[in-house]
Amino acid sequence: MKISATIITFNEEKQIKRCLDSLAGVVDEIVVVDSYSTDQTEDICSSFEQVRFIQNKFGGFIEQKNFAVGVAKYDWILSLDGDECLSEELIEELQQLKQADSDGSQAFSMPRLNRYCGRWIRHSGWYPDRKVRLWRRAVGKWGGRNPHDSVVLEKEMKAKMLKSDILHYTIPTLEAHVAQSNKFSEIAANELLKSPRRKPAVFKMIFNPPFVFFKKYFFQLGFLDGFHGLSIAVVSAHSKFLKYAKYIQLRSDNENSTP
Repeated sequence: MKISATIITFNEEKQIKRCLDSLAGVVDEIVVVDSYSTDQTEDICSSFEQVRFIQNKFGGFIEQKNFAVGVAKYDWILSLDGDECLSEELIEELQQLKQADSDGSQAFSMPRLNRYCGRWIRHSGWYPDRKVRLWRRAVGKWGGRNPHDSVVLEKEMKAKMLKSDILHYTIPTLEAHVAQSNKFSEIAANELLKSPRRKPAVFKMIFNPPFVFFKKYFFQLGFLDGFHGLSIAVVSAHSKFLKYAKYIQLRSDNENSTP
């Protein structure tokens, strides 16, 4: 069971070493596809013997991750983001899996534990946040809609569930969360604009944000995460508003520019 780890990066100098350290004893090669970082990301990656560092123009999260899979050597793909790493328990679980030669399975999912503003979040819809991140390349590829990508497996195929966590050092400050929300809502609005069907955007702009807040804070027990859970619920609701507001603006701009 030979495994290629794939990672996409852009200015990940603060996070990437932790990610690479966790992979070193598990995989047989590490492919880092970088979107022309301007910090020390390349130097850090080049210090690891297993790493192949490739630069490629960023065309979207899904496109970049599929590019990384395409240049990997081995049949099995283990994909992480630059701000993620394997927990000690997951390292051991994956090593045992390699010894068992995948146990006949074709894909595996694992829970992801997210660290937000200095705290591990175990509610708010953020845990177990299970993701398919290990699969045979012939049975799956990255899909979904940017910026919310996911591994799409062949029809009716189910991933076997591993027990141990990916650790995701996601958002260090509230300011960073607001900035990410602004960035991701813009990407999502542009993706909506590509759809051939016109969206009921005004309705969703009004009613989706309060639903998101109540879902995260009450239904998904975000209040048990204290102030952090409240922040997640509020910013998530605001991000939903921005997504549809920006879509309406983009659609209006396109219509007004048409003769």
